[in-house]
Amino acid sequence: MPNVKIFTDSTSDMPQGWKETYDIGVIPLYVVFEDTTYRDGADITPDEVYRKVAAAGALPKTAAPSPADFIHAFAPVIENGDDIVYLSLSSSLSSTYQNARLAAEEFPPGRVQVVDSCTVCGGIALLAVKAAKAALGGGSSGEIVSMLERDRERLSTEFVIDTLDYLHMGGRCSGMQNFIGSLLKIRPVLRMVDGSIVPVSKVRGKKEKAVEQMLSHALSDIERMDKEMVIVAHTQAEEDARYLCDALEGAGAKEIAVMEAGCVIGSHCGPRTVGLMYLKNEQPG
Repeated sequence: MPNVKIFTDSTSDMPQGWKETYDIGVIPLYVVFEDTTYRDGADITPDEVYRKVAAAGALPKTAAPSPADFIHAFAPVIENGDDIVYLSLSSSLSSTYQNARLAAEEFPPGRVQVVDSCTVCGGIALLAVKAAKAALGGGSSGEIVSMLERDRERLSTEFVIDTLDYLHMGGRCSGMQNFIGSLLKIRPVLRMVDGSIVPVSKVRGKKEKAVEQMLSHALSDIERMDKEMVIVAHTQAEEDARYLCDALEGAGAKEIAVMEAGCVIGSHCGPRTVGLMYLKNEQPG
């Protein structure tokens, strides 16, 4: 049975140590400022993105890897005799998934399997690491795909955005919504549902109130939470991340990974965003 290599894309914001430990391939998306194109996670940092946005008053464009990018990354693995499972950014948010599907068709049937994560950021990373562990344990590509399709239904991904400015510049909320939201200091709590981002609530006042509400949602799941791995992701929100880590550790989480979201995610949600990702068990325990 061939070995299986796991791939994902840069919106997983996979820590370098995980890439190396679990031999996970990461294919970058692109961030485009005017006439200059950068590879997410390779050519530009999130801090540079925020500085450029502040200076220009406009967001960069983001772009999916092309089918050719995927073929270039996949070909050496296939030629080596291994199979591939690629876990993509939610297909509702990007053409990344579709481009990977097109690339997979260029290889013999079944050699490259593409799975829609239906999530973003640390949620993708959590699923990818679990898939990589299964691959290192000898799991077949079919077994890993089935596992991922089950686990994505058990994944909770929720986050708090500090400012509506980036959503407004990106066309995801109107000027009036942005004005009213800024005036009333509204911080939305957002959740991934069926691959799309939906508002759970809009908290008025200090950001800490919204973070508390997100934490309370997680703690309400504590009996069903898979405490082996919880992810806290953020964009320039170290203090909020530490607070969430301390609270979840006190609630019994065994391992909490903190990661900073990269350029593509940061380009859409802006600085000072913080999120929680974890799997929920079918039964308490």
